[in-house]
Amino acid sequence: MKMRKMMLRFVLLILLPIFYSLNASAQKVKYKDLIVLLNAKQYEKAEPFLKRYLKDNDDNPNAFLYMGIIFQEKSLQMDPLLQTKDLCATIDSSALFYDKAFKTITDRELRKNDEYYEAYMRRDLRTGKFVIKLSDLQLDIENRMKSLGLRKERVKKLKAYFNEASEAYTKANSQYKSLLAFYGKEREFFLRSNEEMVEKLKSLISVFDSSVNAFDSYKSISKELGKTGYNQLIDLQTIKDIKRDGSSPADFMKEDLLLWNYKEWALRTINVIEKEIFPMWENLVAYDIEINKAREKLKKDSVSVKSDLNHLKEFSSVSLKKYDPDPMPFSIFAMKIAELEYHSNVIQNKIFRDSADVWLRLNAIKSEIVDLKKIDSIATKLSRLDYPEEDKDYHHFITKAYGTPLVLKSTVNATQDYAKRELLKRETEWETESQSLKWLTSESDSIPLFYESNVDLEYKPLFIEQEKYTFGLNYKDSLATGYFFTITPSRIPDVKVSFPVEQVSFSKRLFPLAKGMSTSDELGNIFILLIYSTQKTNEHFPVTLVKIYRSDGLSWTKNFSFEHIPSGLKFDTETGSISIKSSGADGAEQIMAVDKTGKIKN
Repeated sequence: MKMRKMMLRFVLLILLPIFYSLNASAQKVKYKDLIVLLNAKQYEKAEPFLKRYLKDNDDNPNAFLYMGIIFQEKSLQMDPLLQTKDLCATIDSSALFYDKAFKTITDRELRKNDEYYEAYMRRDLRTGKFVIKLSDLQLDIENRMKSLGLRKERVKKLKAYFNEASEAYTKANSQYKSLLAFYGKEREFFLRSNEEMVEKLKSLISVFDSSVNAFDSYKSISKELGKTGYNQLIDLQTIKDIKRDGSSPADFMKEDLLLWNYKEWALRTINVIEKEIFPMWENLVAYDIEINKAREKLKKDSVSVKSDLNHLKEFSSVSLKKYDPDPMPFSIFAMKIAELEYHSNVIQNKIFRDSADVWLRLNAIKSEIVDLKKIDSIATKLSRLDYPEEDKDYHHFITKAYGTPLVLKSTVNATQDYAKRELLKRETEWETESQSLKWLTSESDSIPLFYESNVDLEYKPLFIEQEKYTFGLNYKDSLATGYFFTITPSRIPDVKVSFPVEQVSFSKRLFPLAKGMSTSDELGNIFILLIYSTQKTNEHFPVTLVKIYRSDGLSWTKNFSFEHIPSGLKFDTETGSISIKSSGADGAEQIMAVDKTGKIKN
């Protein structure tokens, strides 16, 4: 190390005076001074002086040689990527001067200026003397020129492959971002997939492959060139989330070259589209066709298709919900199926709607109202959709099943209008039928199954046992008559009984004071009725007790006078006796027992 430093100092001590001499001699450069710098390989310092010298002297072969060497050495220091054009120009300049030197250096030149060519001095094996041979020098120049030509070619290829890799990747990046901009970054990306998208993905793969292949060629050329100042290594990054990954550009100048693996992503995406999305689109259309077949069957044969709907294969493309939690086609299917269920119910309910049983008719209407509300609810939801936007997500389904978004929207609106019209009809029917529940019909008479308020009715109920029986007072020509009717689903009583009551106490004017209570056996074959007034007559409360058999009608009617208002009624089915409890204002209770014939028991 010490020896090396000493040699460097020695060379500098020799060259320093020469360097000052060259600088001082601004008008003319002496080659004998310049050659010292050149032989010492101080090319950077010698270059300006050599150029100045050659400007005035264009006949020095050695100067041509060294000028070629300077340009060659200079080219080795240049950046092959950032200074490609200048580097090639420098190589051309070097080759030009080498060519001049090759053509002008002769044996005479070597003999005359042998001190300029000491670098080429070799021992002659035949004579043992140190000599400079023209053939050695020419071979060296030829090799240098070949090396320059090869380097220039490699540098141009290096730059070309680098640019190709960088530009192709930039194009791939642009194509990727363009895909997301057109098809969407979130759920709609796969929903909007089509053959055109697949072709774009294949193009992305091709462009990305071009980038990688060009980069491989760049690396191969870089090895051939040797030291370039660059050693980029590709680190492929997986695109996991298109909302976050894949859009950032790459810096091909960096050694840790982070590239998004567009090929892997595109291949994975194509696989999902072709094996999952495209079959799913076809399944949507096929399912819609199956629903349409059921509709045609119902329309043609006027039969319920509920069994067909139950046997329709459950829609297999449940994976669609991975991309859309509430898919529009599913709502379309639900609306159409709900409509078919409604029409099937109408067909099945025909027998009930023709029934005399009011409850059967009401239940039939109720089931249809439920169906219509379901249709209306789904259609209303569908009517609010933006169909041009839905067409972007479900273009294949809409096109194949309905032709255009406008046709689909018209179908939804028509279904919604139909459901609303039918619902209004059914609700009107419901109200009408519901009113019929409030009345019994006996021949030309209508018996209310509700307690009158301010309605002046011929039949005035005192007691109503829901869906079993009712009794009260009937006023014809203001004369009171007791009545009893069983309540049937058809609202036509199967047991009808009239019985006498005390006229004065239960006159129409005094009806608000009348009350009733009843009891019966468990099977509903024997009915005990008690009618009383809450107003005393002759210091007692008038009471009418009635016994009725389902099979034979009226058994008997008895009138009594109670000291207290009746508060309870009990029937012993084993003995047939009747117990009537009454309570006074002072809390005292009395129980009157009546046998099965209506006689008071001792």
